[in-house]
Amino acid sequence: MRLKTAFFLASALVAIPSFVAAQEKGGVINVATIGEPPTLDPMASTADLVGIVSQHMFETLYTFDKAWKPTPLLAESLPEISADGKTYTIRLRSGITFHDGSDMASDDVVASLERWVKVASRGKQAAAFLDKITATDPLTVTITLKQPYAPLVSLLAFNNSAAIVLPSEKQAEPMKDFVGTGPYMLKERKADQYIQLTRFDGYTPRSGEADGYGGARHQYLDEIRFVPVPDANTRVEAAISGQYDYIDSLPVESFDRLKGSTASEPLVLKPFGYPVFVFNTAEGVAKDVAIRKAIRQALSMEDMLAAAFGSTDFYALDGDIYPKSFVWNTDAGVEGHYNLADPEGSAEAAKAAGYDGKPIRILTSRQYEFHYKMAQVAAEYLKLAGFTVDLQVVDWATLTQRRADKGLWDIYITHSPFLPEPALIGSLSPSSPGWWDTPLRKQTVEAFSAEADETKRLALWADVQKAMYAEIPYIKIGDFNALAAKSTKVEGVVPAPWPYFWNASIKK
Repeated sequence: MRLKTAFFLASALVAIPSFVAAQEKGGVINVATIGEPPTLDPMASTADLVGIVSQHMFETLYTFDKAWKPTPLLAESLPEISADGKTYTIRLRSGITFHDGSDMASDDVVASLERWVKVASRGKQAAAFLDKITATDPLTVTITLKQPYAPLVSLLAFNNSAAIVLPSEKQAEPMKDFVGTGPYMLKERKADQYIQLTRFDGYTPRSGEADGYGGARHQYLDEIRFVPVPDANTRVEAAISGQYDYIDSLPVESFDRLKGSTASEPLVLKPFGYPVFVFNTAEGVAKDVAIRKAIRQALSMEDMLAAAFGSTDFYALDGDIYPKSFVWNTDAGVEGHYNLADPEGSAEAAKAAGYDGKPIRILTSRQYEFHYKMAQVAAEYLKLAGFTVDLQVVDWATLTQRRADKGLWDIYITHSPFLPEPALIGSLSPSSPGWWDTPLRKQTVEAFSAEADETKRLALWADVQKAMYAEIPYIKIGDFNALAAKSTKVEGVVPAPWPYFWNASIKK
């Protein structure tokens, strides 16, 4: 699918200039993150924090270039796809070495993909379409499908719930040996203190220029240390003082202060993505779609966005899943179902649905401060509508653990970048927390996923969005821009939804 030139990172995930090719190796950078990742196994989690760290250690067959098109990483080239769309032949790069010194071959890829379809929510999403995965020869893997599945390459490229390649003998669940092919390898992890990655000298980068997440990945740095800094205000002060070399996920109201810093400079991704309220459709109060509709009717998306981001320079009121600058944009299903801010009507709808006063359990975290601010506003509107609200504020790692338990929550608050392929949206998978699994979901999502024709897929995506508004697996709140900061001493880091530090260097 060719995305419009206005795609949000077409200007941000630029190819790193060729001057870094002459950079000397050396140095350590410290990266301040919003917290401690719940795991370092990217198959086992959809948390962005996991992907940010693990993408330096593990690699996938494909990744995304600066225009968000799939591009080869561990694969030699894009797959050869049979005329009927059911057979994918994947040639692997030769000379790829794992961190333990063993060579990557097709049996490692087969074992890893088999683990992916069992462990990863996006692997489970693809599993229904898979017939078999075979090692045709030492450097060739063949994937045979039961029916065409257009999103497959994008799923194999995504670093979230990722199809990473591990040695065939190191496929334990949960992961015990953190051995990948990436440019950096795990040296030490001290919980709530740091994750230390060191250069893997056996790494073989692709040739050519860096190109988004694709192209050449150079290891100029000796070490990358990821340091959890859960408090947003602490991250802001650390950015202004230059305490860290990169600071992720900053409150947008700190932008002007960052502009005045001599130690750091702001990085803005515009538009970055959208906050969402994900419903538990499997158990609890929100299992009833009529209750979900009543909750949506009560909420003011405009007030939540204003509380979370302050200035309209950093947010836009928009119910379409993709903004108008994206090829996937459609307003199907949105009219009459977005930004209603009608607590009185919500109260009547909840009563008609048989709401009995049971608490609406909302999971949120202050590590993403804008999540918490939206939760506060939502709670007040829901109370006006007569709902009892149990606002549970936890650290992000705890939230990602709790959301996996159907008995513990009714709504959790998260956000997503605008993804290059809609099938990557987690809530479309019935195995993703929220567990949306209805005949309408199956009909619309599978029709969209099976269609290869680009024009037809656009119309089928409109059907999926319409189904999402009809059954409400989640509520999109609006569009927002994200803010991070980097040291003025660091080169080769570009704005990205999952920031990466291969190709980064320290000015000499």
